[in-house]
Amino acid sequence: MEKIILTAEGKKELEARLNVLKNELIPQVVQRIKVAREQGDLSENAEYTSARDEQAKLEGEKQDIENKLKFGEVIESSKKDYIEVGTKFRYLDLEENEEYEYTIVGTAEADLTKGKISNESPLGQVLMGKKAGDVCTVIAPKGGNYQVKVLEILG
Repeated sequence: MEKIILTAEGKKELEARLNVLKNELIPQVVQRIKVAREQGDLSENAEYTSARDEQAKLEGEKQDIENKLKFGEVIESSKKDYIEVGTKFRYLDLEENEEYEYTIVGTAEADLTKGKISNESPLGQVLMGKKAGDVCTVIAPKGGNYQVKVLEILG
């Protein structure tokens, strides 16, 4: 299996979600299935079908999280003067003249809406090992390049 990189924070988030799945969401849907079964003919029972679909989705998510936790390697980031997995930093997109703040994480944790980019993304790959003041070129997946300047290593 491919190596899964997690930050300590990411591991805690996965453990918390797994706890909610196991102790709240899955038991609730199992109860919904039980109630729906008691209503009789399952072939025309929309509640039963819906609950079974939701159970399959939740069980899949549970299995995915368990695999990430089982095979994941927690990378502890200490305050350094360069970017690595777990590092929070600010950079300037030189073409847009816009500043951004992100944390580099493994692909299992990547979520742009939470300011977390993957170490395997084009931007993440280019920034690994860079220091404040470094300027580098990012090759965009859909073609074209853009330059970024690392402004600050935040931790």
